[in-house]
Amino acid sequence: MRNIETRKFDADVEQLSAIITSARAEERAERGLQVARRLTEIAMRIQQKGMSGVEAAELLRQEAERYQTEAQEAIH
Repeated sequence: MRNIETRKFDADVEQLSAIITSARAEERAERGLQVARRLTEIAMRIQQKGMSGVEAAELLRQEAERYQTEAQEAIH
């Protein structure tokens, strides 16, 4: 036997929409900060190791690939 309780909630659609919009904006801001920190780390590594333009470009390509993989994993 299943014990299922059904409840009905009266929700203000505009209020829920505002909450979701705010949460999305906060998430975008956090992701932006994370990317900025990561780019700063990469720039410091390039400087510290005295990388050539070709080496720096390869490092950036690898980082872009990492972001693409993370994005695909988030979707699936």
